[in-house]
Amino acid sequence: MVNVARNSSPRVKIIQKLYSKALNPEEKIIYNKSQYKKFIKDVTEGTLERRELIEETIEKFLKDDIDLKRTDKLLKIIIFAAVFELLYKHNNPKKVIISEYLKTSHFFLEKAQIKYLNAILDKLSDLIRKN
Repeated sequence: MVNVARNSSPRVKIIQKLYSKALNPEEKIIYNKSQYKKFIKDVTEGTLERRELIEETIEKFLKDDIDLKRTDKLLKIIIFAAVFELLYKHNNPKKVIISEYLKTSHFFLEKAQIKYLNAILDKLSDLIRKN
């Protein structure tokens, strides 16, 4: 298990902020000073703003592989953030995005969920992006 004290990864912060927003929709998201502040804010806000499009993309490509209504909230948040990056952050190679979200998922998910996440992101990334 990854040491939780080392959760300075920008993607850990993104997942925390998205989860907090899911639990407290009316609360304003605060972005602390960090070298990754712009990236964290871009991905967090972008994921929230494009939630419907991301959901449509997932359902279009994975209708037989995932039921978003029955998917664990935290797993769904991780998938949505990763899909946002795959769709809109073209500077980041898809392998890097997948790798980073898999590393991040160790803070939040069990081993079986991480394997499922890997399969979902691999399949989606091949369908969404070529690089």
